[in-house]
Amino acid sequence: MTGDHYFTAQPASDAPAREVEFSVADRDYRLVSAGGVFSASRLDPGTAVLLRKADLPAADTTGDLLDLGCGFGPIACVLADVAPASTVWAVDVNARARDLTTANAARIGAGDRVRVSAPDDVPADLTFAELWSNPPIRIGKDELHELLLRWLPRLAPDGVGWLVVARHLGGDSLQRWLTDQGWQVERHASQKGFRVLRVTRQSDTRRSSSGTP
Repeated sequence: MTGDHYFTAQPASDAPAREVEFSVADRDYRLVSAGGVFSASRLDPGTAVLLRKADLPAADTTGDLLDLGCGFGPIACVLADVAPASTVWAVDVNARARDLTTANAARIGAGDRVRVSAPDDVPADLTFAELWSNPPIRIGKDELHELLLRWLPRLAPDGVGWLVVARHLGGDSLQRWLTDQGWQVERHASQKGFRVLRVTRQSDTRRSSSGTP
């Protein structure tokens, strides 16, 4: 492929700034975005479903949360806003996306609690209480599977992952694949053609009954 995509590491296209407004959990957000990042002109419909239907962290949630594929930072900013005692790691391969997320975290007063990072710069020993992602389906199935196999194992033993995937882009097949990889996967919600998946480690009881060591 040629040209910039939201998974381009260093977008070269022009990036006129624009503002994106949305509301989550009765809170209003006005974030800055630009071309060359995922869903640059609006809150992506899948992200909107994820933030509306998944269980947002409680206000007293502590520990490290992960926004995987942060784009301009809407998920990271919401997580940092609703869980002010936590640290949110916002990870993206796209340098422009990381710059926008840094700016938006500062906009909402959470610049000291949102750690914006390239994937390879996240400390290797860090584990996450929660992982949130509208994963980059368009990078291809093999690359998507590799991405999830890299990051889901970094959930804490009692951690939870929240994913949103369009049904017509393979939401149901991804659920089956994750289950085959040994994860416990619940279709938590469906709305507007999107699946919200809740991913956790299989319990010891379920492992034993399935014969998984």
